[in-house]
Amino acid sequence: MAALLLLPLLLLPLLLLKLRLWPQLRWLAADLAFTVRALRCKRALRARALAAAAADPEGPEGGCSLAWRLAQMARQRPAHTFLIHGAQRFSYAEAERQSNRAARAFLRARGWDGGPGGGDSGAGAAGEGERAVHGVRDAAAGSGAARPVREGDGATPLAPGATVALLLPACPEFLWLWFGLAKAGLRAAFVPTALRRGPLLHCLRSCGARALVLAPEFLESLEPDLPALRAMGLHLWAAGSETHPAGITDFLAEASAEADGPVPGYLSAPQNIMDTCLYIFTSGTTGLPKAARISHLKVLQCQGFYQLCGAHQEDVIYLALPLYHMSGSLLGIVGCLGIGATVVLKSKFSAGQFWEDCQQHGVTVFQYIGELCRYLVNQPPNKAEQGHKVRLVVGSGLRPDAWERFVRRFGPLQVLETYGLTEGNVATFNYTGQRGAVGRASWLYKHVFPFSLIRCDVTTGEPIRNTQGLCVATSPGEPGLLVAPVNQQSPFLGYAGGPELARGKLLKDVFQPGDVFFNTGDLLVCDDQGFLRFHDRTGDTFRWKGENVATTEVAEALEALDFLQEVNVYGVTVPGHEGRAGMAALVLRPPHSLDLVQLYVHVSENLPPYARPRFLRLQESLATTETFKQQKVRMAKEGFDPSTLSDPLYILDQAGGAYLPLTPARYSALLAGGLRI
Repeated sequence: MAALLLLPLLLLPLLLLKLRLWPQLRWLAADLAFTVRALRCKRALRARALAAAAADPEGPEGGCSLAWRLAQMARQRPAHTFLIHGAQRFSYAEAERQSNRAARAFLRARGWDGGPGGGDSGAGAAGEGERAVHGVRDAAAGSGAARPVREGDGATPLAPGATVALLLPACPEFLWLWFGLAKAGLRAAFVPTALRRGPLLHCLRSCGARALVLAPEFLESLEPDLPALRAMGLHLWAAGSETHPAGITDFLAEASAEADGPVPGYLSAPQNIMDTCLYIFTSGTTGLPKAARISHLKVLQCQGFYQLCGAHQEDVIYLALPLYHMSGSLLGIVGCLGIGATVVLKSKFSAGQFWEDCQQHGVTVFQYIGELCRYLVNQPPNKAEQGHKVRLVVGSGLRPDAWERFVRRFGPLQVLETYGLTEGNVATFNYTGQRGAVGRASWLYKHVFPFSLIRCDVTTGEPIRNTQGLCVATSPGEPGLLVAPVNQQSPFLGYAGGPELARGKLLKDVFQPGDVFFNTGDLLVCDDQGFLRFHDRTGDTFRWKGENVATTEVAEALEALDFLQEVNVYGVTVPGHEGRAGMAALVLRPPHSLDLVQLYVHVSENLPPYARPRFLRLQESLATTETFKQQKVRMAKEGFDPSTLSDPLYILDQAGGAYLPLTPARYSALLAGGLRI
């Protein structure tokens, strides 16, 4: 009898396989487990928001999500280490006190005198509809006597909801000032530390900054910009006690003179959770950076990031990413706050020091971006890499070849690849650990985090529409544009500045007349098992010989060669030819040399004729952004002229079946039409 009952269960996989449902359903348990975790996370975050709304507005837990979460952790786990930076260690209680001092210094710049009935008109945390709250009172005991407002060099007092720009490296002071601004009801703007001159001034103007706090070590390089900064009427502060030029005061000294008691929560409580509380600048690889609006809702959602990843409060998270980037600040720091864990913050990533740091601090979670994992596998063997406690690495941009080498060398550990954009309203998680995937497209996942892949012109990014004017979903294995519905739960706030900055980011009439979707600009592929894989940026894919060439596919093919360490593929314009020809910048893996014969054979066997790179550029290292993303636009502009580039260049000789040195003579022959590519 039992055998008869088991027979249908044994035959079920065969039936599902015949119906072609098994590839999807075999991952049902993992999909269900993550969905349950996501729903629990959403419920917990909603409960936190409701508790904050019901809290005493005079108390610290009645403020914005960042303020009340830090106050909550300082109350629940006061002695637990929140931050490790070099030899410094800060508990949650100390982080609360440091940020309270910073908040009071910023409030003083708002005109707050620190006493009952002070001269400030308080406001909710910088929302589009700020609410006035009069009669600010000092809720902390021992606040000290009132001190005069510091108004900077001709600058007027900061208005409630004003924007204060931070130009600081990844350091504890960055966090205290950021948290302090949040508590004071002011907006922070995270300025990329490499910006100077025109791009810097553009960023400050675009977000409407009224003040700038900068690191003392940047003063020398900023000296030519100081007249323009003063002309903008900015409050100018330095985060340090070194000698400063006229008109720049030491903000840390001002903050240290303040009391460290909590500030009233209503100073930062938003009127609307969709209000902007922060600006993070996009990378600006194709133009000047844009100030993406970050809402209170997004900050709240980011508190659940590490919970979704499966981390817990006893974890120690290693963070070596710039804090002006969303991955470092919102996912790394706010995500750590969300679970009450410890973060090891590094001002700069060092592949040679990484495993020693992990051993010293008992690191269990490593957050990566771009090529950090590749840097680690390219390091010589290190005793410290043995016996480490790292069990989870989470991030984005890990290519399949580096993924496999990383796990084989440093495992056992879990790799959790994610996908998301600073200004986006969609995120994916590869919670199964499937190598090379960025997430799942199961109906369960899309029920919690809805998105779609639609057909488009991969070179222009324009959606392909049917006769009814609606978009068309892709089939399995077909590259498609990732889009996500815009609604109250998943909004798109756009950028500071004119509406033209968001042009192309919103698509209308996608599946129904009147609907609105966010356009990520990224091409992804969903395979027959429901796994999502990153395909390319719409701007990076190029056409050659009438065919679409995906830079990621070409790069992955080349990276399979053992003598190549890093590869960057992009398209270059060739006079007299339509479209763009493929070019690959290569970095050799020591101690190997470039084997052009093997390279030609490899691309001939693994890539279709139109996708084979026409040009090669041998480099000592690849150019990347400060967030470790490859520089494709700049490389494409530099082209392949041997008279202007010092790197060794090679060209594909179609007739001879080989890559040859690109000499000035061959370059001239190409331009004259005498050399066929």
